[in-house]
Amino acid sequence: MPVRPRRAAAALAATASVALFTSACTGSANNAATDDPNARTTITFWHGWNAPAEVKAIEDNVARFEKTHPNIKVKVVGDINDAKLGQALRAGGSNGPDVVSSFTTSNVGKFCSSGALADLKPFIEKSKLDLDKTFPKVLQDYTQFEGRRCALPLLSDAYGLYYNKDAFRKAGLDPEAPPKTWSQFAKVAKTLTKSTGDSYEQLGFMPNYLGYETVVEHYMSQWDHAYFTKDGRSNVAKDPAFAEMMTYQKSLVDSLGGFEKLDRYRTTFGDEWGAKHPFQTGQVAMQLDGEWRLNFIKNAGVKFDVGVAPLPVADDEIAEYGKGYLSGTIMGIAPQSKKQNAAWELVKYMTTDTDAVVEFANAIGNVPSTFEALKSPNLRFDKRFKTFLDIAAHPESTSMDNAVNGPAYQETLSDLAHKYEKGQVTDLKKGLADAAAQIDRDIAAAK
Repeated sequence: MPVRPRRAAAALAATASVALFTSACTGSANNAATDDPNARTTITFWHGWNAPAEVKAIEDNVARFEKTHPNIKVKVVGDINDAKLGQALRAGGSNGPDVVSSFTTSNVGKFCSSGALADLKPFIEKSKLDLDKTFPKVLQDYTQFEGRRCALPLLSDAYGLYYNKDAFRKAGLDPEAPPKTWSQFAKVAKTLTKSTGDSYEQLGFMPNYLGYETVVEHYMSQWDHAYFTKDGRSNVAKDPAFAEMMTYQKSLVDSLGGFEKLDRYRTTFGDEWGAKHPFQTGQVAMQLDGEWRLNFIKNAGVKFDVGVAPLPVADDEIAEYGKGYLSGTIMGIAPQSKKQNAAWELVKYMTTDTDAVVEFANAIGNVPSTFEALKSPNLRFDKRFKTFLDIAAHPESTSMDNAVNGPAYQETLSDLAHKYEKGQVTDLKKGLADAAAQIDRDIAAAK
């Protein structure tokens, strides 16, 4: 996997990049899609993958497209982040992309509302594509904003719990019975923790918000919650789920040694995308992570027995166990492109053709994004991967809400959460009220 903006620190960069899209409103598919998709042409596709195996997977998928669409050639440009993408869409010109992809679903609200990506509705209607029969609802939701659809999902990510079965056995825990509720999880995490003075021989779980993947939105997926009210105002101060989650996370931090001790240990961790990831080295016994971690575990030659399960849920929501956080890659069309009909053919193929979706999912170890691909007999995965397929299909699985200013509201909430876990904020009720007011002001200013 490339270094995607999944961590809290990287999300700050995603927030900053949103500003680049403000002046990118340059029209829609209705007035730009005048090209003949059957004519011989070349289109340019920008994507963010950079790992050799994933770049090859993209190139193989494009080669399959070109075989089925012999009149369209695709120039592929990789390792494009949202900052570069924003600059290109703002600048326009013949050197820019026709088709783009992004890992940052939290920017979709800004992409759609600013016109940074073309409106796909005319293409979808012309192709008679039934989205409800093609994509799960959560994926449909995070690729549109306030009725404007400017993207389609290209593979998805589902988050669950990885755990070291050997460590479970050594601690006298049943390796076939991972914790299902957060109260059970707290006990298991403490049992698995082996403290050595100011550090750890083994940590049951790294709860800090600066830990790998332990960000607010991933935690919140395991509580029933609503970020916004029906009239679009922040709901974080009124919905008790936010205070419950932050209170629980803070209690977990305190029970496992306190923020400072945990944070010192965190600085000893290897890179999230390398072989020395702390779960893979045995430094932590449980890890919140996505389906892609299975491939990393295999490539790192991990020797211990790895288990996979859904993340725990709030104690009073045990009936919803099995749900999780969903995210993924999106695809769209540059509004400045003069070849939008040809560009749509590539978008439609890569996001809806069952064989294309399955082969790409097989190659990079992500969750397929269409109903047909999810049930395809041609999926080739580690048997543990089914856990993530089930999470992706769970009716209570969620993603973060889109907003007109992208992930800014998440950063406001994350800033509060981080200060609370460190003890810098002690009045959580007031902190949430202040955060809600700031979120509302920021959204109003962005409209």
